[in-house]
Amino acid sequence: MRLDKFLKVSRLIKRRSIAKEICDKGRIEVNGNKAKAGTNVKAGDELVISFGHKKVTARVEEIKETTKKEEASNMFTILKEEAAGE
Repeated sequence: MRLDKFLKVSRLIKRRSIAKEICDKGRIEVNGNKAKAGTNVKAGDELVISFGHKKVTARVEEIKETTKKEEASNMFTILKEEAAGE
């Protein structure tokens, strides 16, 4: 699944257009490499997302084309959250 679509479906980022924009600015890494919106993600991949002054590390647990709001958090596990300056 494309990275921008995964971010939207899993609700890590609310809108796919915003997810694409963040990817294109180089603020997301997949397994330690800068990722574009079209980068394929699979279960087990580790994502590092920079949100302004915050950095979130998450592991992809499962891939689903669609999901309910209540089940979206099952698609990933937050490994670490830190302020960008740390």
